[in-house]
Amino acid sequence: MRFTAISAALALMLLSVSSALVAQRPDDQIDPRSIALVSEGRAAQAAGNFDRATDAYESALAIDPRNREAFTALAEVATARGLPGKAIRMYGEALRLEPNDVQALRGQGVAMVQKGAVERANQNLAKIKTICGSKACADGTILAAAIAKGPPVTTTAAAEPAPATPDKPESAKQ
Repeated sequence: MRFTAISAALALMLLSVSSALVAQRPDDQIDPRSIALVSEGRAAQAAGNFDRATDAYESALAIDPRNREAFTALAEVATARGLPGKAIRMYGEALRLEPNDVQALRGQGVAMVQKGAVERANQNLAKIKTICGSKACADGTILAAAIAKGPPVTTTAAAEPAPATPDKPESAKQ
């Protein structure tokens, strides 16, 4: 009798875990609707319609959040819009799904250089060199060139001096 409650709980747990495992797709199977939306986004991006491309990529991720290509494409749009911080974040999401994605490592490294994080970009370059090994790797070459070029030079507006405070009025001096 003591074991009835425990065995019932274990049976229920086993049943729920096994049904959850059967319902899941393998990691390498991306939902075809998500892939179609990424293709639609690529076409919009090529036409210069970044808003439509972003909508398509975000919809693709809503359907299947394991679509690494959608994260990479969102990062490319962010880079084209001059938003390196968002690009770094999107490339990071792609790298969480596949840590050895050389294209994402390169893109994130280039965005880091744009933000001024050259040391972190060098870490990405080291990872790319490790992944590529002794063979030539175009992504490594592109990132190395971006690091050599350095972060973009930004100009700041010349600060104007604060206006001088007027002397106290004559009535206050008396």
